[in-house]
Amino acid sequence: MLPLPRLITSCAVIVPCLCLLLLGGCGKEKKVTRVDPGVVTDFSGRWNDTDSKLVAEAMMKEMVRQPWLENFSSQYNRIPTVIVGTILNKSHEHINVDTFVSDLEREMTNSQKILFVASKSDREEIRQERQEQAVHAREDTQKRPGQELGADFMMKGTISTLVDESDGIKGIYYQVDLDLINLETNLKSWYGQKKIKKVVERKRLLF
Repeated sequence: MLPLPRLITSCAVIVPCLCLLLLGGCGKEKKVTRVDPGVVTDFSGRWNDTDSKLVAEAMMKEMVRQPWLENFSSQYNRIPTVIVGTILNKSHEHINVDTFVSDLEREMTNSQKILFVASKSDREEIRQERQEQAVHAREDTQKRPGQELGADFMMKGTISTLVDESDGIKGIYYQVDLDLINLETNLKSWYGQKKIKKVVERKRLLF
């Protein structure tokens, strides 16, 4: 039998080691599952990729059905060009507005009823490329400046939220507002609004 001081010292070393082993054995195993991007995954109730995609699709389909498009085409005998301006996030969440803008641009382009003009940052990069072509590219392949299409309309908008919460149940109300503004006259040619309401319920654990 070990003397009492040595026994206490041994326990002081062994017990923490056993605790570490037990904690390690109780750790959760991480599991990663690949799913189809089209599958709806709404774990937190916050704005997600599905909301961005569905709102963009619905609002762009509505926009191209409204009278402003036919009126413009009849007056100018061509389809309009549109650029996306600032979409403000006024919600209580961090929302990746760039992803939503990309969804809007995709829907506009794929509709084939509107010409989409590249964004300001994209245009600056393309103009720099043309300048470099003027110096370095073969003359018959150089792209001339001054041939850009000016946008007829700019789209601007906001994403806002209202939150109501009580007894573990939270209601989140999203509202997306988009305006289509005539760049020559500053008149609002189209106004669109899309609403989403989510209810998030947190179940209490009973012990």
